[in-house]
Order: sequence, then C-alpha cells, then structure tokens
Amino acid sequence: MDDVKIGEILLPGDEDTQDRQERQVRARFWPTLKRAVRQVPFSRDLIAAYYCAVDPATPVRVRGTLLAALAYFVVPVDFVPDVFAFVGFTDDIAVLAAAFRMIQGHIADRHYEAADLSLADNPDIASGVRGK
Repeated sequence: MDDVKIGEILLPGDEDTQDRQERQVRARFWPTLKRAVRQVPFSRDLIAAYYCAVDPATPVRVRGTLLAALAYFVVPVDFVPDVFAFVGFTDDIAVLAAAFRMIQGHIADRHYEAADLSLADNPDIASGVRGK
C-alpha cells in the first residue's frame, strides 16, 4: 500500500460523497470496531476520530478526510481482506494513521471524552482496548 493510493483514499470528496460515507460509517463503525479492537493499536483514537467525523463543528475538509478513512475501515471491500487474522487490518491501520497525521489537532478533547464514555458503555470494546 503506497502513499499515492492512501492519498487517493483520503480525498475528502464532494458533499454527496461525504453524505454517503457518513451513512456507511454510522451504520458499520461499531460492529467493525468490535471485530477489530484487538488488532487496531489505537482504538481510543479511532473512536475519537469517529466522533470528530460526525461532529458538525468539524471543518468540512477534516470531516471529509476522516469520513474517507473511516469508510475504508468499515467497507468490506479491501486490499487485504479483514478476515485474515493479524494481517487483515494492516491496510486499514495505514489509512487511518495517515488520516490522523493529516488532521492532527482537529480531534478535540470533547471527542476523546465521547470516546471514553463509549468505552465505558461498551465493556466488550473496552476490554479489547485494555487487553493489549
């Protein structure tokens, strides 16, 4: 997975693309995270990114970049199928890490607070985060 391809994946897209990606992310984020929590080394950051992406106060370009990365994470069509244990989420991790670097500083304390509340309300996810 090279930088050019990651750059293409992370294009914020137009309003219709962002709307479609937001619907996909909202529908599939939590089930996908439950499957991946032990393999994604930054699950708390991932949850905070989710809250940042769906926050209307987030700048459009940042929101679009995060939605693109999160859509790649939740959509089952992938470069490396997620069913392969320990390898399946490596491309997702690369895309998410690149997105985090691009939007650094836009994930606010309120997004991390929402992530912490979600972890407190979802013991099966929280145990995966703590179980590392």
